[in-house]
Amino acid sequence: MGTTLGIIEGFYGPVWNWQERQQLVRALAPHGYGFYLYAPKADAFLRRRWQEPHPPEIVSELAEFGRFCRKQGLRFGIGLSPFEIFNNFDDDARSALAVKLEQLDRIGIDELAILFDDMHSDTPGLAETQVEIMHWIRERTQARILSICPSYYSDDPVLDRVFGERPPGYLETLGRLLHHDIQVFWTGEEVCSREISPGHLKRVNEQLGRKPVLWDNYPVNDGDRMSQHLHLRGFTGRPAANGAYISGHGINPALQPTLTRIPAITLADSYRQGSEYQYGHAFFSAAKEVLGRELAEQLHSDLLVLQDAGLGRISEEKRQSLLRTYDAYDHPAATEILRWLVGEYKVTDEMVQTQ
Repeated sequence: MGTTLGIIEGFYGPVWNWQERQQLVRALAPHGYGFYLYAPKADAFLRRRWQEPHPPEIVSELAEFGRFCRKQGLRFGIGLSPFEIFNNFDDDARSALAVKLEQLDRIGIDELAILFDDMHSDTPGLAETQVEIMHWIRERTQARILSICPSYYSDDPVLDRVFGERPPGYLETLGRLLHHDIQVFWTGEEVCSREISPGHLKRVNEQLGRKPVLWDNYPVNDGDRMSQHLHLRGFTGRPAANGAYISGHGINPALQPTLTRIPAITLADSYRQGSEYQYGHAFFSAAKEVLGRELAEQLHSDLLVLQDAGLGRISEEKRQSLLRTYDAYDHPAATEILRWLVGEYKVTDEMVQTQ
């Protein structure tokens, strides 16, 4: 297929359990998915409390999951967000980071991603400082693949509005100074891009001096607004021709681990089928594979309500009728729909600000 696809568990909100992760990997491995990056925002030991070690039971679960991924033919990585470390990369920060890297090496990771997204910077020379940190890590990690998510990981002006104006030439500086074997994540023209085109990626290639790894924020549905909707439809706006300009394509999954398989399978179809790809047809074929024909047909007929209208615009009468409909199915995907209908997957602004 050419392009390596992957799962980037990088969302805010409720976390999955190990069984859900394993089932997702098992379902997507046959479709050419080749990596799994564990980086849930709710894992405080990777983010706000990164200087503290993971509890021993989580360490052994991560190591076990890493072995499972490799057995399924996927490389396993962890995304570390050393919170705002670039504002003060001093001796204390360095020694805490060295300890953390040793622990991650003991877990046994193929890939280490350092994620500088969604943090405030008050450091001059942000790109230079981040490159210094990355090169320092590169000397010390045993992971064979090292990646960075830049602070400004999209052209989207929302990043400047929320996290402060991006430094002039930030991306070019990062690309010029960063060792050529370090991968760079990029989400496209928007944080949640409607479309990602070869023309856009070509320009980003030139700015970075390398092919980025796409961090695709579909079908993720975290956040106050998006968690009101289920993201089920097949991928659109990701032409197979993008493959020439990227070094991988990772998707940030939906909060619902079973339902997320449906769009995930369609992305593999879109690369495989190229100009023959049809997103509606791909949705139904993936839904049948994941759910069986009967539940797939039901989901297909409810797409407009579940994906487009969303919880805020479903009448109470309609919600009760959907609860009765999906309660009749004994399937984990039906359970996810029921949980969503009663508000169990709601992600609040407060969660996003504190995770």
